[in-house]
Amino acid sequence: MSGGYDVLVLGEVLVEIHAGAALREAADGTPARISYSGDALNAAAAAAAAGARTALLAVVGDDDLSVPLLRRAAELGVDVSHVRRAPRPNGAYLLSADADGDREFVYWRTRSAGSTLSPRHVESWRELLAGSAALITSGITGALSPSSREAVAAAARLAHGAGGHLSYDPNFRPGLTGRAEARELLAELAPLTGLLKTSCPADALALVDTDDPTTAAARCRALGARTVAVTAGAGRLLLDDGTRAAYHPVPANPAPVDATGAGDCFTGTATARLALGDSLADAVAYGTAAASLSVSGRGGTGRVPSFAETAALAAAHRRATGS
Repeated sequence: MSGGYDVLVLGEVLVEIHAGAALREAADGTPARISYSGDALNAAAAAAAAGARTALLAVVGDDDLSVPLLRRAAELGVDVSHVRRAPRPNGAYLLSADADGDREFVYWRTRSAGSTLSPRHVESWRELLAGSAALITSGITGALSPSSREAVAAAARLAHGAGGHLSYDPNFRPGLTGRAEARELLAELAPLTGLLKTSCPADALALVDTDDPTTAAARCRALGARTVAVTAGAGRLLLDDGTRAAYHPVPANPAPVDATGAGDCFTGTATARLALGDSLADAVAYGTAAASLSVSGRGGTGRVPSFAETAALAAAHRRATGS
């Protein structure tokens, strides 16, 4: 696979360690499970499952875990041939989640390989970015380091300037960045963004000073984003495309296990379907269906639904709701 991808995903891949107990109860001998995640890998896996030719643009480490990490990405249908290496360890995080959706995280990513992402890497991917239909990136990627922020902005400008679609998730993480820095990056990227996916109240309160999804969407559009999708808790997604702002019904998952990566799954799926020519309404319907299915698995890539499953759930949900 070479240039002309449907979807490129720029960002960080993480080693995921899933604890078998709440973190405060993780005594000596508590079992744990290793897998691979990070918002970039989660979104890329979803895009590939939705039928898009997808490549990952990332920097991974030189430790032994890089081999299974990249193998897992390839198993998920993601092209990793453009991934770069750095003489640093891969970032990692410890996760504990329960069926009610409560999650706890501990991260190790200071001076990680992923944080070395820079405009130099973006320049090496120039032809890819100029020749692909869509780019997905996030505020997490932009918050990893000053060079990562510059890389996100440079890649977004390149993709947009070539006529490509940009999907951006601010994904505000106070442990990584301050509100002022996150707001600056949002203001810089919003005018380039075809689909801005954000959360309310978490992102909205920090970045646009509201806990109301409709107001949050309007303020993001006022910054220049063409279409805004606001996740507002289980079962609620507000879509504002500039003509109207309306809630879209989200299929319920009867047996949720872990919501980690559900928002990334939505973004990856919706972006893939837009890149493949679907309407916005259809792309969002597929995105919400895929996100709902994804919470049946543990971790960010524990359950990546096939597009056949996603399409079947979206169709059934439309029939049931008359939407």
